[in-house]
Amino acid sequence: MRVAVAGLGYVGLSVAALLAKSHDVVGVDVVPQKVALVNQGVSPIKDADLEAALGSGLLHLRATTDPTEAYADAEWVVVATPTNYDDETNSFDTSAVESAIDAVRAINEDATIVIKSTIPVGYTANLRATRGDQRLLFSPEFLREGRALYDNLHPSRVIVGCDESDSGQVAKAEEFAAMLAAGAVDADVPTIVMGSTEAEAVKLFANTYLALRVSFFNELDTYAAAKGLDTRRIIQGVCLEPRVGDFYNNPSFGYGGYCLPKDTKQLLANYADVPQSLMGAVVEANRTRKDFVADEVCDRIMRLIYEGSEERPLVGVYRLTMKSGSDNFRASSIQGIMRRIKNRGIPVLVYEPTLDEPDFYGSEVTHDLESFKHRCAVIVANRWNDELSDVEQKVYTRDLFHSD
Repeated sequence: MRVAVAGLGYVGLSVAALLAKSHDVVGVDVVPQKVALVNQGVSPIKDADLEAALGSGLLHLRATTDPTEAYADAEWVVVATPTNYDDETNSFDTSAVESAIDAVRAINEDATIVIKSTIPVGYTANLRATRGDQRLLFSPEFLREGRALYDNLHPSRVIVGCDESDSGQVAKAEEFAAMLAAGAVDADVPTIVMGSTEAEAVKLFANTYLALRVSFFNELDTYAAAKGLDTRRIIQGVCLEPRVGDFYNNPSFGYGGYCLPKDTKQLLANYADVPQSLMGAVVEANRTRKDFVADEVCDRIMRLIYEGSEERPLVGVYRLTMKSGSDNFRASSIQGIMRRIKNRGIPVLVYEPTLDEPDFYGSEVTHDLESFKHRCAVIVANRWNDELSDVEQKVYTRDLFHSD
């Protein structure tokens, strides 16, 4: 089978690698450096499994910047372009998805297009109607940052959405679901073919539930910290309840990253004409948590000033990334903390070894960890790292279980 993949980010590259185990896959991306790395067998994304797979030389995968080369002979085209959330329109910016579909159809009218980008509820059905194009499917991804290929190889489920009234579309959806399941390592992967609008809803509701869980344990931690209680013991006791479960329960500065912030906002926007209380509360809870953390850090700074130990204390931001081992800054919660601290006139120094710029939003960036630890009076870390052990008394973190 000949497959093209539009967009070689986390989603596109991991899907391309999965399918390239058994099919001829051509990835297309507008970034020449990314294309060159893939063709050299090097992953442009920090993901150990992707790095190993691309370096093995066993995949039927190549990359190009030329859409014609990618799409001309493709039987399937997977669209995995970015859909960032636009706060002005209260919706995902789907222009990159539409541009990719336009590029495919200008070259190839017959390929079945599968949208993997996260999109608003009802988007695929609307595209089919407005474009008169029945060869459009939607398949949500359920990938963790840094574990994208692993999660494709060991999927919790495979879902493909189509027009269920069209038997041809249902057959194509079943075929694509089988292609994904066949690439998985695990046998008997749960597979569901459903309406594309329901499939879109699955993606947004799943991520909003995860954001809700993050927010729940963060607010538990806020309460315990405010009352002088032991958060760790409370979480351990709560999570021994089998219906709660001992997972995804480590406090943080808030949810962030590629998906949760934008997906929760999009789902809330989809509720415009539907009664709700909980969805809005999830979005608001993330702001409230950042306010609380920033207040805690600023209180430490004010105590240092009051005690006279520091005239103008410097706050250190240890890593801008969301997770340990990540290179993703997008919507990371610590950036919200940083903005709130700076808005109170407190200077900030950023330690981020993966950032080559000399400053980040007006704050100095350093790669010198020892100097960073020496210069900063308080160090803010969303996730703990043992390289901070020698200055533990300076560190403010809510990472109680030292896990993502």
